[in-house]
Amino acid sequence: MEVRRNEIIPLGYGKYFRSDKIVGLEPIADDRGPTRRTYVYVEGRADPVIASRAEGSILKDLVLSREEVEASVAYDLLDRVLHELERVGPILRRSIREETGLDIDDLVVRIRRVLAREDEEEEYDQGSLFSS
Repeated sequence: MEVRRNEIIPLGYGKYFRSDKIVGLEPIADDRGPTRRTYVYVEGRADPVIASRAEGSILKDLVLSREEVEASVAYDLLDRVLHELERVGPILRRSIREETGLDIDDLVVRIRRVLAREDEEEEYDQGSLFSS
C-alpha cells in the first residue's frame, strides 16, 4: 500500500489536507456523530483534526490501489526501456531489424506516444500547487 503523493484529501465540511501530510486516522468512539467521525493526525499539528468523514472513506482516498501501483511500476519500466533503446546506434538498429525483424525506431516512437499521454494527464494535476 502506498500513499498518494501531493493530493488534496477532503475531510468534510471544507477541511482539506495534503495526502502525504496525514500520518494517522482514528475513529471517534465517544460523541461520534455526523460531524464527528474520525480524528485525523496531520504532520506539524499537535492536535488531531476532527473529520466528518469515516476513516475508511478517508483511507480509500489516501492510498493507491494495487492497479495504480502496478501501473506506476510499468510506466517506470517503459521509461527505462525507452532510455536504453535510445542508446542503440543506427547501424546496430538496422542490423537488429534485418536479423530479427525488431524495429527499434518504431518501438521508440510508440513508447514515446504512451509516455506523452501519461505526461498530458499529469499536466491537469494541480497537486503540485500544494507542494512544500
